Amino acid sequence: MPKPKVNYSLYLVTDSTPAVLKDPSQFFDIVEKALRGGVTLVQLREKTADTGEIIGIAKKLHKLTKKYEVPLLINDRVDVALAVGCEGVHIGQDDMDLETARELLGDDKIIGVTVSNVEEAIKACEGGADYLGIGTVYATPTKTNTKSIIGAAGVREILAVMDSAGYYEKVNTVCIGGLNKTNIPRILYQSQHFGDKPRVLVLNGVAVVSAIMSADDPEEASKELMTLVNSSQKFRGSSLISLRGDRGVLEVVGDIIKKVHEEKPLTHNITNLVVQNFAANVALAVGGSPIMANYGEEAADLAKLGGSLVVNMGTVTPEGLLNYYKALQAYNVAVQPVVFDPVGAGATSVRREAVKSILANGYLDVIKGNEGEIKTVWGSVEQQKGVDSRDSLTPEDKLDLVVKLARREQNVVVMTGKTDYVSDGYWTVTISNGHEYLGLVTGTGCTLGTAISVALAAYHKEDKLWAVVTAMLHFEIAAEIAAEREDVKGPGTFISAFLDELYNIRIATVNGDMKWLERAKVTATKL
Repeated sequence: MPKPKVNYSLYLVTDSTPAVLKDPSQFFDIVEKALRGGVTLVQLREKTADTGEIIGIAKKLHKLTKKYEVPLLINDRVDVALAVGCEGVHIGQDDMDLETARELLGDDKIIGVTVSNVEEAIKACEGGADYLGIGTVYATPTKTNTKSIIGAAGVREILAVMDSAGYYEKVNTVCIGGLNKTNIPRILYQSQHFGDKPRVLVLNGVAVVSAIMSADDPEEASKELMTLVNSSQKFRGSSLISLRGDRGVLEVVGDIIKKVHEEKPLTHNITNLVVQNFAANVALAVGGSPIMANYGEEAADLAKLGGSLVVNMGTVTPEGLLNYYKALQAYNVAVQPVVFDPVGAGATSVRREAVKSILANGYLDVIKGNEGEIKTVWGSVEQQKGVDSRDSLTPEDKLDLVVKLARREQNVVVMTGKTDYVSDGYWTVTISNGHEYLGLVTGTGCTLGTAISVALAAYHKEDKLWAVVTAMLHFEIAAEIAAEREDVKGPGTFISAFLDELYNIRIATVNGDMKWLERAKVTATKL
């Protein structure tokens, strides 16, 4: 008998525990509604019932899944799968070994294996697993014995190793753990891995528990989740610069600044007290509407206003981190842009762990930092002195790092310095504008993040990369012009002039005067 064909797109793992299932008597009704809604694979997970009871449940469930031509797998229990004659099993790292399970079930049954690291993944592939259940991706109350939370980065690493070992095209993959309508498109998008070959490695699907089993309407919930599975590209903005030829810089920058001026988009800043006032003034000068709101509970309402979020890691406290997570998730749900500024990321172990946690808790449209901060986000362990950065990389290495990080995180990465390096993983941009006064005033780096967020709020759906570049050119050329003014005698007088010139550039652009952009020292290269 041939092995059944399986569509792994939307994989329901059942759970009848009180924490998940509101009414146990509705168990079969919930599963049938989920099947009507589009669930493509079902796994029966029963941890507390005795063998006879599990077999009874499995037989009844198998009749139901066969009605919808969807395979049924049994969690852990090979004996139950044999008794029921269903399509296969799913086994964990602490369950029956894969070799024994295959001997008992035969080659015509589906066997999936839970893996949380590359070693477990390769072992399962070598042992003949049909698919891997990769996770736990996010923390979840339905599974308390998780060895680790791996996030999108962990999923990508496993896909990369599978590809290198020749298993990517042979073994299917789904991710599991804390998945719901707020994060499914993000994890499918962010877990994509750029392999050595000219292709992108992707998951075959997602496995969910509470998102369906606890839903008020399981059929509608399943339909919505399937729609989200099929729309995981919504976090990506296009790179329109490739379509604009030699006129690209002038045309796109002008468009974006004019759109900001017209829309006055919200920029929600969660930032340190030292720079709040300055950041608000910068936002107003470039045409945005700032709000400084560090309380995460406000984010859900603010995210609905069509603006952007800046997470500035200036002050790291347990309460502050919780506010970051809540705000980040709220803006992800609203599909509104987020700028992450990992201030002083490498200075302490606390900050390094905070960076990892923030990366695991949401999608970041832009990561902006100096060389030391970007190296820390990448994973290099190098002690920073406060927010300062010691440049140690060559220009080629800097460019390589921002490209790799942008591809890993599927976003735009900015490494600031005398020359700025920007990439979305598809294009690279270098900018050599600015003035030394920017480095002599507290908070200019932080406020660059605010300026970027304003441009992103207005233009992220069209072109994230060029929205970022526009904001940087606006910001840095304004600094140059301000520093050259006769009334500027040093960093103190520079601040007022700088705010003036941010405003002046915006008004000049709106009036069709783009002469200021002749100063731009920018190159854009398609990878």
